[in-house]
Amino acid sequence: MKKVLIFAVVAVFVLGLAGVSLASGPGKKVEYAGGGSGKVVFDGKIHAGKAPATVKCAACHPAPFKMKKEMKITMADMKAGKNCGVCHDGKKAFGTAECAKCHKK
Repeated sequence: MKKVLIFAVVAVFVLGLAGVSLASGPGKKVEYAGGGSGKVVFDGKIHAGKAPATVKCAACHPAPFKMKKEMKITMADMKAGKNCGVCHDGKKAFGTAECAKCHKK
């Protein structure tokens, strides 16, 4: 009986760790409506692959991006250097004028 209880506790612990590690790790895709310009699909894996190796998820979360896909992102904010515009300024990454790179109709 004791062995079964120990096994059950260990199994719950191991499965719990696996659940945490697989919950929503790097590389998650998030889709935004994108207004009349067409939807925008943010692919964390692509962004992580292009960013310098020292950049981790914490560089963007929780600021300038809260981890909620309902977050409102406007072109005006981006052009003011907020949200995507923090990097997509034409220097660090392509600028906001290249609409078709993100907006897909």
